Amino acid sequence: MASVLIYTLAAFAEIAGCFAFWAWLRNGQSPVWLLPGVGSLVLFAWLLTLIPSEVAGRAYATYGGIYIVASLIWMWAVEKTAPDRWDVVGTAVCLVGAGIILYAPRGA
Repeated sequence: MASVLIYTLAAFAEIAGCFAFWAWLRNGQSPVWLLPGVGSLVLFAWLLTLIPSEVAGRAYATYGGIYIVASLIWMWAVEKTAPDRWDVVGTAVCLVGAGIILYAPRGA
């Protein structure tokens, strides 16, 4: 369960950091937005190092499913665009895949 919390925090840190760049480059916001954006991206990278995984690639692969959920929550909460049924179906498929990667028994 701790891994899910870390992944969730990492996802929102990455999304917030990337959104700061989006706001600057696409929405005409001040370059000052980049300061918290870079800080948020550093936090994201640090959080992923806390995931108990023997290999980084597996941690990143699992993170992908959590990131998709967090992205749609961001879209709904911040950008005021509700996910459609295909967003929800696609997210469910991704979460199943992430769960398999995260919780599958590993043989030696």
